[in-house]
Parts: sequence; structure tokens; C-alpha cells
Amino acid sequence: MYVRVCNSTELSEGEVFRFVPDGEEEGIAVCHSDGEFFAIGDKCSHGNWSLSEGFLENCHLECVLHGSAFDLRTGWPDKLPATKPVKIYDVKIEGGDVLVDVSSGRITQPDDENIAAQR
Repeated sequence: MYVRVCNSTELSEGEVFRFVPDGEEEGIAVCHSDGEFFAIGDKCSHGNWSLSEGFLENCHLECVLHGSAFDLRTGWPDKLPATKPVKIYDVKIEGGDVLVDVSSGRITQPDDENIAAQR
């Protein structure tokens, strides 16, 4: 189920927006990086910290607590100390609005094609 998060003009390149879907406890970090919009689980898999408070650069979101960086395309960390991925969500732009499919949250597998391309 796609949910409107914001208008695409409200999230500038390099910005992150945290939202919590209705009825959910955990938030989702929506990111505008390299001209695209991404959505990943907002909680660092290592330090249990909000990733939306981190630094966004080159499709990677770095946690401010311990410095783990997560690939927005795969959810996998490529910088220690985190070793486990976070969920990724499907995103689309419709009528200028950023929509996130809150039911699509998934953990990718290390052998997924996207992961293999990143390594």
C-alpha cells in the first residue's frame, strides 16, 4: 500500500525525511540522493539509532552513532560496525508526490543481483 510522504520539491537533494506509517512503531527514512528517492528502515541494525539523523552521500546513509553506512539500494551496510542490513521499501513519484509502499519492506539477501553488483 503506497502512502504519500511528501511532495518531491519538499525533499532537496541530500536530505532525509523520517516518517512513521499509521499504526506502525518503526519509522522509515526517505532519502533524496543522486537524483533518486529511496526509503529504508530508520533504525540502524547495529546501534538501534535513527538513521534519518545521519549523513547522506552517494546513495549511502551513515549512522551518526557509530558510523555504519547503509546502501540505499540494498539496505546492506558497507561500513562497520554494522553487519546486518535494514529493510528497503519501494518508492515512486506520482503527480509530484513521493509515495512509499509501506507493505513492501524487505531485507535483501547477500546473493541478490543488486548486492552482487555492489561488491
